[in-house]
Amino acid sequence: MKKQHSILNVTNLSVDFHTREGITNAVKAISFELNSGEILGIVGESGSGKSVCCYSLLGLIPTPPGKIKSGTAIFEEKNLLALSENELRRIRGNKISMIFQDPMTSLNPYMSVGNQLIEAYTLHVNNNKIMARKKSIELLEEVGLVNAEKQLNAYPHEFSGGMRQRVMIAMALISEPTLLIADEPTTALDVTIQAQIIELIKRIQASLNLAVIFISHDLSVLSLIADRILVMENGKIVEQGETQKVFTEPSHPYTRKLIAAVPKGTKAIDKICQKKTTPLLIAKNITKRFPITQTGWKPYQTDHFTAVKNVSLTIHNGEIVGLVGESGSGKSTLGRSLIRLTDCNATELNINGRELQSLSSAELRLARKDFQIIFQDPYASLNPRYTVYDTLAEPLLHHGIATKKNILSKIYTLLDDVGLERHHMRKYPHEFSGGQRQRIAIARALAVQPKFIIADEPVSALDVTIQAQILELILQLTRKHGLTLLFISHDLAVVRYLCDRVIVMKTGEIVEEGLAESIFCNPQHPYTHQLLASLPTQV
Repeated sequence: MKKQHSILNVTNLSVDFHTREGITNAVKAISFELNSGEILGIVGESGSGKSVCCYSLLGLIPTPPGKIKSGTAIFEEKNLLALSENELRRIRGNKISMIFQDPMTSLNPYMSVGNQLIEAYTLHVNNNKIMARKKSIELLEEVGLVNAEKQLNAYPHEFSGGMRQRVMIAMALISEPTLLIADEPTTALDVTIQAQIIELIKRIQASLNLAVIFISHDLSVLSLIADRILVMENGKIVEQGETQKVFTEPSHPYTRKLIAAVPKGTKAIDKICQKKTTPLLIAKNITKRFPITQTGWKPYQTDHFTAVKNVSLTIHNGEIVGLVGESGSGKSTLGRSLIRLTDCNATELNINGRELQSLSSAELRLARKDFQIIFQDPYASLNPRYTVYDTLAEPLLHHGIATKKNILSKIYTLLDDVGLERHHMRKYPHEFSGGQRQRIAIARALAVQPKFIIADEPVSALDVTIQAQILELILQLTRKHGLTLLFISHDLAVVRYLCDRVIVMKTGEIVEEGLAESIFCNPQHPYTHQLLASLPTQV
């Protein structure tokens, strides 16, 4: 066993943000130490300061409005907080690498993923592009991308959310850093790839004696990977210790609250009667194909990729249906096809008695009041020029749900429902954490009181306590308003807790469907067995 030594020592770190509403103390005099070969987990709710703490170490806090008020962070005998930008640039991405929470906004949309990986390698490791290409392929294969060599020429928008996150992980590891900071690295990943990534990070950490800071709201994941845990609340460390002890003997009430909020994979309630209700959605023989093109002087089509293959499904009024499968299985493409956000071939596509394929563009815009979608990536789906007030007021006023006299009370109600402070309504999306942005997106979808919602990973970026609130909110809405939901998720514990029925997809096809308890207790298809076997079970 390699001898451990201190690799990072953070003392009295405080970070403030100067905003229109005054000074926000995001991190409050925290101190911690990280040893070589150690995986340190940092957990807490959105806005607790866990990401801000780590971003400040690498000079990634925007100034203004952010300001490091005090503290030191000693890494390899250098105080990271006192280095110039040029000095930090030699460390950032080389000695210290970072996996960001939001891969779509972290990757360059104008560069192929291969060029981005090669650039990182040639900049920090070796200027030999042949070696860089070989290393890029090896890492993409190691993080679970199929046909890695062909994927080098693809662009970020051509990947699913989980696939983009795998590219980010490969890019962070390509320089073989001393310290890896992973900010929610498994948030967008399905359970099988999540298990692979956890094992991958543990294997690399062990072989290279790599130190890892693993930020997550998923306590189940941290219980599998972390040696020690820091629990943060409102910018402070409220508890820390060895992982097993923190989970089995939590001393702080906040830690106990987080553990209690973890979905235990049991059904919440008998949500609907099992008798057949009126079908709200009928879809028959949906097929969606994407052209595969070769880039060069003149892009030309060479083949097609079939993302969804002849899928048919029916969803009844008041029903919550879970759609599960690995990244790239066609879940999101199917969801978008159902509400004509992407064109597809289908023999029938009917929502609430209305055939969507026969609607004109103008008719479809009006019809969208009845069906909404919550996207996986809130930062990309929210208008960056709109405040929260503007984002929520626009659909309420457009569809006549609110007037100028009562618009404020309607917005307050929506903010209360999704757990956001009312005074946040004048802020812009970039001023929120990832989990807070997802809550705004959920409020935006709920604003028009739709009959049918497609929720594409709506709680994947949320901490466990807010996730529990949102799941309870969804259950309340289905009971009160007869809301119908297609819930797309890689979190099988959440799906089991929430859903009446489950549909399992693999490579564009439905391989199994049935009542939730039947699927989880008595799965029939080998692929369903594989998904269930990958569930974290230690919390």
